[in-house]
Amino acid sequence: MPMEFINQNILLIAVVVISGAGLIWPLLMGSGANQVNPGEATLLINREDAHVIDVREVDEFAGGHLPDARNIPLAKLADRVSEIDKFKDKPVIVCCASGMRSGKASGELKKLGFTKVHSLAGGVDAWVGAGLPVKKGTRNK
Repeated sequence: MPMEFINQNILLIAVVVISGAGLIWPLLMGSGANQVNPGEATLLINREDAHVIDVREVDEFAGGHLPDARNIPLAKLADRVSEIDKFKDKPVIVCCASGMRSGKASGELKKLGFTKVHSLAGGVDAWVGAGLPVKKGTRNK
């Protein structure tokens, strides 16, 4: 009887399994960094002079980014880490569009010796959703 059910509903079962895997994927992968929401990020920026690294591509960054963010696309992070070496012992907030790339970048920065790395949960989308300001253009801090 169970095999008959499985055979008749294989697509439905596949959808359930894939959906479940998608939900637990972020928990299994981990980000290598503390996640902070937009409110917590604002406090880190204002109270601890946290530096913001945006790991999106240049055109995404130009469309709108956190004020005073530095754009270093994820693919170029290892090559350009010398630009931010001076922040190794200072708070750093890494952001991207939704939080996936920043999680990966945060893990890389931790491996490179950065001690106070935070990933912006939900990325710039969450920042905008919280009604916080963005700047447009490609000028790096």
